[in-house]
Amino acid sequence: MNKCSKVRALRQKVIFVTGGAKSGKSSFALNEAARHEGQKAFIATAEALDEEMKNRIEKHKAQRGKVWDTYEEPLQIAETITRLADRYSVIVIDCLTLWLSNAMHRGVDIELEIENFLNILLHKKQDSYIYIVSNEVGTGIVPENKLARDFRDLAGTMNQKVAGASDEVFMVVAGIPVKIKG
Repeated sequence: MNKCSKVRALRQKVIFVTGGAKSGKSSFALNEAARHEGQKAFIATAEALDEEMKNRIEKHKAQRGKVWDTYEEPLQIAETITRLADRYSVIVIDCLTLWLSNAMHRGVDIELEIENFLNILLHKKQDSYIYIVSNEVGTGIVPENKLARDFRDLAGTMNQKVAGASDEVFMVVAGIPVKIKG
């Protein structure tokens, strides 16, 4: 095995899963991730800001079951991956577009956070799988207001960069995954 192959073998395998709202992307990512052996972590970026969201979060936790250790982290996903990578062979992050929304609402330097996240994906040398779920938001109409247009544009750029850094990319449409990279 040459030096390049050895480095590649040690780098975590990154699988990016995108699709529209309620397309089945989270279920697909969880089902695929569950096939791997070892400890499993789920990084949830959603925040329970109202009763409906609290109920939704609890429902999703129950569906995952006890196999998954859940970490609720609305902003610091790069740091959370770094902290968890040694203990888990599989990590699912759901979802990147909620993380982006959280960062935008808090005035975080989004380009810097995306670069930090990409650096973790590309340079962390762990024997693990990371599944990243993100919404595809650019296939609809042009949003009416600037904040929504900024979000759509940032999400599109972020998704392109993460897909570029991923080993495999899937688009899920109506519950059907289509492999588009890897």
